[in-house]
Amino acid sequence: MLINEMVIDENNMGFIPSLGTSFQLNSTAKRIVELIKEGKTKEEIVKILSEESGEDWRKVYIDVEDFFIKLKVYGLIQ
Repeated sequence: MLINEMVIDENNMGFIPSLGTSFQLNSTAKRIVELIKEGKTKEEIVKILSEESGEDWRKVYIDVEDFFIKLKVYGLIQ
């Protein structure tokens, strides 16, 4: 997965060296990328983010699902 190559700087810019492409990430997107790189499943990510933010898991699930769809569109995950 190309997402594993992503390097994120202090300004939340994600860079994929092999593509030469950069992405601006918000703090939630940055956290999701970190969790994906740790090998967490989508369900685990939802649980972790829900616990960290205090948000209802259903709202978090919608946001995480949306981000996963974007990652697939950009070819960063399968």
